Parts: sequence; C-alpha cells; structure tokens
Amino acid sequence: MADSPKLPIPGRRNILITSALPYVNNVPHLGNIIGCVLSADVFSRYCRLRGYNSIYMCGTDEYGTATETKALEENCSPQEICDKYHAIHKEVYEWFNIGFDHFGRTSSPQQTEVCQAIFHKLMENNWLSENSMQQLYCDTCERFLADRLVEGTCPTQDCNYESARGDQCEKCGKLLNPTELIDPRCKVCRNTPRIRDTDHLFLELPLLRGKLEEYINDMSVAGSWSQNAIQATNAWLKEGLRPRCITRDLKWGVPVPHEKYKDKVFYVWFDAPIGYISITSCYTSEWEKWWKDPENVELYQFMGKDNVPFHTVMFPSTLLGTNQNWTLMKTISVTEYLNYETGKFSKSKGVGVFGNDAKDTGIPAEVWRYYLLSNRPEVSDTLFTWADLQSKITELSNNLGNFIYRVLSYIAKPPGSGYGSIIPDAPNAELHPLTKTLAQKVNKHVDQYLDAMEKVKLKQGLKVAMSLSSDGNLYLQESEFWDLYKEDPATCSIVVKTAAGLVYLLASLLEPFMPSFSIEVLKQLNMPPETQLSLCHEKGDIDLAGRPWDILPAGHKIGNPKPLFKSLEDNEVEFFRDKFSGSQADRIVMAEAKTKKIAEKLKTTKISATEISVTRLDIRVGLIKKVQKHPDADSLYVEEIDVGEESTRTVVSGLVKYIPLEDMQNRKVCVLCNLKPASMRGIKSQAMVLAASNNDYTKVELVDPPESAQVGERVTFPGFSGEPDDVLNPKKKVWETLQTDLQTNAELVACYQGVPFTTSAGVCKVSTISEGAIR
Repeated sequence: MADSPKLPIPGRRNILITSALPYVNNVPHLGNIIGCVLSADVFSRYCRLRGYNSIYMCGTDEYGTATETKALEENCSPQEICDKYHAIHKEVYEWFNIGFDHFGRTSSPQQTEVCQAIFHKLMENNWLSENSMQQLYCDTCERFLADRLVEGTCPTQDCNYESARGDQCEKCGKLLNPTELIDPRCKVCRNTPRIRDTDHLFLELPLLRGKLEEYINDMSVAGSWSQNAIQATNAWLKEGLRPRCITRDLKWGVPVPHEKYKDKVFYVWFDAPIGYISITSCYTSEWEKWWKDPENVELYQFMGKDNVPFHTVMFPSTLLGTNQNWTLMKTISVTEYLNYETGKFSKSKGVGVFGNDAKDTGIPAEVWRYYLLSNRPEVSDTLFTWADLQSKITELSNNLGNFIYRVLSYIAKPPGSGYGSIIPDAPNAELHPLTKTLAQKVNKHVDQYLDAMEKVKLKQGLKVAMSLSSDGNLYLQESEFWDLYKEDPATCSIVVKTAAGLVYLLASLLEPFMPSFSIEVLKQLNMPPETQLSLCHEKGDIDLAGRPWDILPAGHKIGNPKPLFKSLEDNEVEFFRDKFSGSQADRIVMAEAKTKKIAEKLKTTKISATEISVTRLDIRVGLIKKVQKHPDADSLYVEEIDVGEESTRTVVSGLVKYIPLEDMQNRKVCVLCNLKPASMRGIKSQAMVLAASNNDYTKVELVDPPESAQVGERVTFPGFSGEPDDVLNPKKKVWETLQTDLQTNAELVACYQGVPFTTSAGVCKVSTISEGAIR
C-alpha cells in the first residue's frame, strides 16, 4: 500500500478497480481466485505499468446468513468467524502476490455509515416500498429462516437438485425464493419449517427501470462489457424487474435505521456492493473524489458470472435511486467457471484445490498465477487438471525460462567465450537484417498486447507476451550466435544486446501476470530492487520496444543467471491428483485412517522409534579443498573434501544452479560421511554435503559450521547419544527417515527435531532460509 492514499489527478487517466468481495465463511479456492482478485490484480498492475493513476479496492464480504450458518457449525460468534477467515483470505492473497491498495472488511463502522446514508436517500426519494411477504419460520429454532438457512429440492423443471439453497440453486444457477423450494428443511435442526407472514422493505426496481436501462445501454457500449455480462443482464431485464427485498430477519448485518424495522438488517446483496465504497472510505477520508466524480474516474469491476446481475442491475439501481452523482461501473470483466478435474470446484463441499493447498504444494505462486491466467475462463468454462498444469510449467520452462537463461548465461561466460557479465555495445544494430525483422515483430506484438490489455482480454495479453520469448528463441537459433562470437564479433554483440533488451521487455510485459518472476529477472539483470518497470507513452518506454538493442545500456554488468522454473515430474502429478481427490472432508477421513494404520504398524514393529536415532548419522565438519564442474553433467559439482581422514573424499553435489563456483572454494561444510557410496554420471560420490532449501526449491544454501570448528570433528545433537553406523543400510531407509526431521529454524539454525547441529565452536547455520528442509 502507498504511504499516502492516492486521489484522482485532473488531466490523468484515473481508474478505480474492484473485484467481487470474497465471502468470508471459507478458504478461497482457485476458481474464486481467478474469478475475482487475481484477474483484477493483473489489470491493476497493468494500469500501474502504463502510468495510469489507479487504485485497487477489495476486502472480505462478512455479513449475511452464510456467516451465521458457519458460526453455528463452528460453535462461535459471527465476529469470530469473520476475524478467523479474514486473516486466512489475507494470507492466501499475499502469497499469490495480489497487490491491493487496500484490503478491508464489510463489518467496519464505515460500512454501516455509508450503507445507512444510501438507504436514507432512497427513502427520501420514494424508491422504497413496504410489503408483507411469506417466509419460512422454524418453530424448533424459533426464528425466521434466511435464504441460506433453508435447503430443499429445486422447483425448476428437469433440475430437481435436492440440495438447492433458499436463494439459488447451485446446480442450474436459477435464483430462488425459499418458499419455492420443494420439501424445504431448516439447515440447523433439519426440521420442516412453516410459512409465516413478515414485513420487509423493497427496492422498487420496476420504477427505476428507465434510469437503469439508459445506464446499461450507454455503458455496456462505452465500457465494452464482456458478452457474458450483457447476456446475464439482459436475462434479468427480459424476465421483468420486480421489487427486490433489501431487508432480512437476521442479527448479523448492517442494522436498518428505521423504527419499524430496527430488529432487521440489510440483505447482503444490498449491502455487499456498497462495501467497495466503504472500503475506499477506510483507505482515504476523501473517498468521494473517487466515488462521486464519474467525469474523471473510470470504474472497472471483476467477478464470476454468478455475481453479474447484482452489479449491473441491483448496485447501479441503488446508486441511481439516490439522485447523487455516483461513479458508476464503466467496464465489467466476467469469468465463467473454472472446473476441477472431474467436477466443479465447491467451497461448500470442499472440492478442488484451495488457496492454502496451492501454497503447500511447493509450486511457486508465479507458476500458479501463470496457469490460472493462461486458463482463465473468459468466454466458456475451463477445466483445471494436474496434467495440464504440468504441461504449462513445461511450456514456461522450455519457452520463457530457456530463452532468458540462454541469453544471460552466455553474457556471464568469462571473456574469451562470453562477455564477462558485461552488456556489449552494438552500433548500427538497426542495419542487421535479422535484428530489424525481430524488432518489427516485437513492435507488432507489443501493440497487440496493449490492445488486449486495454480491452481486459487478459488471457490474450498473456499469450501475446509469451510469443515474444518464442520470437527470441527463434532469433537466437537463426542468428547461430554461438558461432558468431569468434567468426563475427560485431554481429554477435548486436544479437546479444538485442536479446538482453528483450529479456528486460519480457520482465515488463509479464509483470502484471507474474510479478515475482519479473523481480527475479531484474535481480539477474542486476537492476536495483526499486526499479519500476514501465510501459508509458510519455517516457517513451513503449517506443523502445521497436529498438530492443537500446533498452539496456552498453557496459551494464548483469547479475548471476540461474534457471527460473522447475519442472513438475510425472510422479508429482500423480501424487497431487491423489492427494486432492474427493472433498476436503474425505481427505481428512483418509488422513486419519492413514495415521491410525501407521500407529497400529508401529505397535507391532520390532524397531522402536529410539533405535532410528540421529546419532546413527556420521555428520562431520569438512573443508572443500578443490571444486570443479562435473565433466559430464552441467548441474553437478565434483568436490574434494577433507573430513579429517588421511585423504580427501570425492563428493558429487547438484548445487551448480544455486551456488556459484567461487563460493564453493575453501569453504567449511557439514558432510554426511556414512552414506553408501554411489556413482553419479561416472564419478563415485563418497559422501554428501548438507544444504537447506526453501519450499519451492528455488533457493538452496549450504549448512555452515562455525568458522573456528575443527575439520573432521563430529557434529552432535545435545540430548542424543550413540555411535554412528559404519555405513547406512539403504534398505532400512535410516537417512530417509531421519531427514524429514532435519530443518532450519526461525533463527536460521540447522536442527534435528529442534535440537541444533552442534560443534565444539558452536551451532551450524544457514544464511537466509528459515523453516527450510535439510538434505
């Protein structure tokens, strides 16, 4: 969030962005994330990239029946439910790198204030009516049942779904009244409720129809509404607008400021969209500059298709009825459903991959973002499958990752075979035919990217941006730059400088989609962390796309290149498919059964847990005397390590892409010395260097003994005693069993079950990775 709130600036393009407020009664799943917050975040980041003056407002939708229902389920108050799930939502979105300007809540005092002020205006202007309606009443619970506290069979012909809610059938999508349900039942006590009369307030949509249709006809064209939004809106209008009840017999909600209805609260679909306004008022006291200036502010809203009528009919009608100069929605971007493997994602049933699940897979956030956005259901439902995720990661690695690593690692080669990490000069680059052709392609693609993004065709924008790395790979192939270095150095410099500029341009174009990827590319280019990527016309950033050789200055020293993406193996795909099959409830039952089975097995096994002790590992302080790259494997080092014996041990380690060669020289390390020797690409490895990795294995660091630790001394674990095995028996899987308990702690100390790796000179540590696995 900015230090001081942004306000509209005269003469600038001012864009107010919102996404449907995620409901607070559960963890968001991938379908929720792509449908609202992620899509809005991409557009918000794009606006910043273009230099538009934009803000992105969102927050949790906290009032209504679903919260009361969840509170009953979890035996706590609605406020406690909201506090719990607001924190979970916030954490999930932070992990996904969603860059809100403000992420608020609808249970704030500001929500009550704004909501009641709008209500008073509607009352003054006579757009509200009173009426008696029939509602289901549960004698057992002694309360009127709100829509979501009722379940029954859907009355729609050929649907007959038996678990339809009182407000909407999840199967056919039809909006319902609870009294229409066949065989209704109370969700709390499961008894059959009866119909009773109750008085409520209604928004007179039929009387507002003229104002509403004028707004829809004008703005759907001016704002290029997506086709699915227009269809859903027209369906409501065609069916005929009816007075819409805006009050409910509930306790949890914004109180109705009317003597007769003081025991009621506002219906969540009346109050929730007002949340966009109240959340902005939490962001800045001058919120009206955003929300009451339609001449200078454009409102873009993002949501799933089931939310459309509330934003194109209900919310604008509410605002129009106040006769105030509100900033009404200009553009609405709507997604269809993202389905999961063999069925629908469902929060209520716990089916699919949820935000916290995505984090736990160890697959980086940028990869999830790329997958969801390349699979964004813009015009029809799309399907999430693990196999498709795997192929998208391969696409990222082979296309984008390969191009960037190829270019930067070539520049980083020492003089004589590369450029010693210095961007070369490239005079007269525009005269080189192949480079000129590439520049024309790049220019065209950047124009297509801007056109797609302005129209909020995010999937198309991503596709066009990715085609630039395909152009880059083709350019490298056609130039045969690996031969040019010696045969035609001047042309080689042109190709390399142009390709390096394209790397920077890709980081810019893809920042809205994969911000953490762009940060890493800037790091590898050795750009300052505060570098602001930009695609502004005013600064001429876009013009540079047609001259990629001019993007990076000659003489600039790049950073340390390394591969950007890690592939997903077949066995991992099978593991995840199995792990996330069924519902969350099924998974809990399965996990409990598995735990019980393991416990039973432990009772009958002959080996007690104490026999597989960390003391069986022979971990020593070692000193790397010599290190070089494996002659037959690019990712492996071959080290000669002194572990206190007569001669050094040969150790092969897969650390090339994580730790530079110079950082491996003459360094003390922790060495596991009693693994069975294994041949790795023709060289026998006689031990293993211990290192810690982060969750997604993008970062690996050596476990460092204290500088003054004695070479050859054994690493111990206070409280554990015993002698190490001569050689660990691979069949008994002693190392594999113990390794799961080796981890760095929050203070960066290497531990076994929380007990530090200890030497005579103190404990062993890593540089930056906390809570990392050691292997």
